[in-house]
Amino acid sequence: MKKLLFVLSCFTGLLYACTNADKKANESENDVDAARNFIQAALKWDLQQARTFMLTDSANEERMKVIERIRLSPEEKKGLADASIIIKEVKRTSDTSTIVIYANSFKNNEDTLRVLKKGEQWLVDLNYLFTHDSDSIWQQAPVIINDSVVK
Repeated sequence: MKKLLFVLSCFTGLLYACTNADKKANESENDVDAARNFIQAALKWDLQQARTFMLTDSANEERMKVIERIRLSPEEKKGLADASIIIKEVKRTSDTSTIVIYANSFKNNEDTLRVLKKGEQWLVDLNYLFTHDSDSIWQQAPVIINDSVVK
């Protein structure tokens, strides 16, 4: 009986540790870490993992669905998966909002993410990527969303 209780308590402890490790693996220490975690998952085309670092709302979900429809060649997927993240600039706009300008070593195109603090967690807001101010390429060229051109 004691052996059974010991085995059960070990199993319960292991299960708890694994659950906590998974939860911690999807948490970011700070704003830049959240952006890096999101970008890294997206570059590996692990969009489910990327979602764990993303602000959950209907607009962000729609943006992610647009991204999911992008078809990449095997060469592009490998190039992106092997790419390094290059953080170009970090602009802290408040205690709960940061803008991260980044590129990757495969494409080397600058892009911008906003990271927001919700409670104790830093999360990426994809909406900013699609709608931020005129300091970005998104305002200089039309963007195709849902088969229509948006300026």
